[in-house]
Amino acid sequence: MTWEDLLFAHWPVDPELVAARLPAGYEVDTFEGDAYLGVVPFVMRNVRPAFLPRLPGPLDRSFGELNLRTYVQGPDGTAGVYFFNLDADDVLSVGVARSLFRLPYYRAEMDIHRTDSRVEFRSERTHRNAPACRFDATYGPDGESFVPQDGTFPHFLTERYRFYTVDDGGRTYYGDIDHEPWTLAPATADLRTNGLFAANGFDRPAGEPHLLYARRIDVSAGRVHRI
Repeated sequence: MTWEDLLFAHWPVDPELVAARLPAGYEVDTFEGDAYLGVVPFVMRNVRPAFLPRLPGPLDRSFGELNLRTYVQGPDGTAGVYFFNLDADDVLSVGVARSLFRLPYYRAEMDIHRTDSRVEFRSERTHRNAPACRFDATYGPDGESFVPQDGTFPHFLTERYRFYTVDDGGRTYYGDIDHEPWTLAPATADLRTNGLFAANGFDRPAGEPHLLYARRIDVSAGRVHRI
């Protein structure tokens, strides 16, 4: 798959706030004493099994995605991403992700437009029996691109190649992804509506978020494994 027009918007929070929401066996991963909640809107393009060629025209599965995430040390000791939700504008992909990858995906209607260097991203959750969640923002790069160096804050937020999830029975799983190192840029964003915190039982963190933008990256994902 290809990920495009990503905004990484991160708010520092008390590690205990995040720890209270994690399943047993997970530890909060912090940077200089702070945990982080991240809101990440982006576009997924050409999602397909690895053995198939790139799919042209209407067969190209492309859709918007919006997630709320944090950072953890998993039960196996590996640093990774823990998702509170992933909203997506694709019924088939949501069903597959919930059943095969056990990820907390929800159906949503999204309207995404890119003009020059700005992205307008609107999302409204439509998933039955799920908390309401709306998002409306315009964002884009605001500075020179760079590759984050090991040990820096941008590296902590983005260079993660494992995700964790827990199913309704409390069983925990992990999946690995692979891609080249991120090319990032400082960003600006007008976050007009952001319902992800409330939809996941969090109060909105105080202060302004740290913002980064990525234009695109090619990604492959492996099978999900139970720990």
